[in-house]
Amino acid sequence: MTPESLRQLIANCRKKTVRTLGWPRDWQPQTVRRPHGDNFFPYYSDPSAWEFIADKLEGGYLYQEIALDNPKGAPAIEMIIQLSTKPTDPKLYVKIQVGPGNVPIGRSFHHSDYSRNAT
Repeated sequence: MTPESLRQLIANCRKKTVRTLGWPRDWQPQTVRRPHGDNFFPYYSDPSAWEFIADKLEGGYLYQEIALDNPKGAPAIEMIIQLSTKPTDPKLYVKIQVGPGNVPIGRSFHHSDYSRNAT
């Protein structure tokens, strides 16, 4: 991904009129506790999940570029993120399909579980 494409993807993650969810997906931000959540909002919401993704990408967090199986060959990025300082806590798995015009298409946002195939 070129720096300009990444910049556009990050900006589009922050635009609720542009970002979207794809299929198949395992998009469950409401099940992931925010590391610095408060009593009123301890879990991610859809908007806060997108902001979190944009912040991670903007901050240079390591991601891997992949080609999806469905739709076959579609470009995507995936990240596995340690949310807590406890190594025994589950990690967060994020996968974003990169659509035409660097439109982010949410595919996965859930606790990492290597015992099953992620969408």
